[in-house]
Amino acid sequence: MGLLQLTIGASFADNGQPQMSWLWVLMIGIFVMYYFVVIRGNRRERSSHKEMLSSLKKNDRVVTIGGIIGTVASTSPDGREVTLKIDDNARLKVLRSAIQGPLREQDQKSDADKKDRFAEEASK
Repeated sequence: MGLLQLTIGASFADNGQPQMSWLWVLMIGIFVMYYFVVIRGNRRERSSHKEMLSSLKKNDRVVTIGGIIGTVASTSPDGREVTLKIDDNARLKVLRSAIQGPLREQDQKSDADKKDRFAEEASK
């Protein structure tokens, strides 16, 4: 009981109020943790996404934010728009910023598996 009273008594001033210095240290510590976890992480993620968008080239398979899968057919002269080849006769012009990222090989395999399962179910 005496140790508990000692630690609690050390964090309070003589009048029973918490010392402001401890509150400031706590607030600064929380802000520093918030900066490293949230702000710096988002900045790093935006930077890598921007780098990925700038490295897109013709014949890259990509996924848009809306889930449309296509192949980069061309880019506009100013670089803001990308024309995606969706199918043999279908092309779609989207903003470069609307591209979520490249289509990974794992995603392509899962799409092929879904098509195979759908074809099997349709043939039954």
